[in-house]
Amino acid sequence: MTDFSYYEGLIKERLSEKRYNHSINVSKAAVELCERYGGNKEQARLAGILHDITKEMPLEQQYAYIERNGETLSALERNNSAVIHQKSGAAYCALELGITDAQVLSAIRYHTTGRRDMALLEKIVYTADLISAERDYPDVEIMRSLAAQSIDEAMLYAIKYTINNLVSKTELLHPDTVECYNSILESRIK
Repeated sequence: MTDFSYYEGLIKERLSEKRYNHSINVSKAAVELCERYGGNKEQARLAGILHDITKEMPLEQQYAYIERNGETLSALERNNSAVIHQKSGAAYCALELGITDAQVLSAIRYHTTGRRDMALLEKIVYTADLISAERDYPDVEIMRSLAAQSIDEAMLYAIKYTINNLVSKTELLHPDTVECYNSILESRIK
């Protein structure tokens, strides 16, 4: 049995109050999505709690965790700090917290960009991050409604929303996000 109070205390120490509350809300939303779609509630809760553990860490420290974990950052990632924390967060959880559950680490690793052929836990944490209780961005109610109906429809809407938002601001699109979008559409034709 996972000691969730330990991880909740850890993020309370490491994150601002706003980011801490968000992480707790994501863990709750992830458990609710597991209740609707199946999946392991313990894994979902843990990944939800820890998904942003390095978000407020200085970039140089995040880079160091990524490197220590045997990964690199692409030029695109170095120029888009919003996606770095997913990679550094998974690395931190593996290296510092000793988390070995590959599904939990992968859910943390892809909670911002998505990826091709996402597993259920990855979809749940990705979606929970977007629909958590404190979120108030335009279309959040549409996202919540879709998440209550179909995890795949929620994912498709979220990816389209993300891509449109980034394109409207002339920002870089991470290839994993494009692959996630294509993968969802391809699964409809199979």
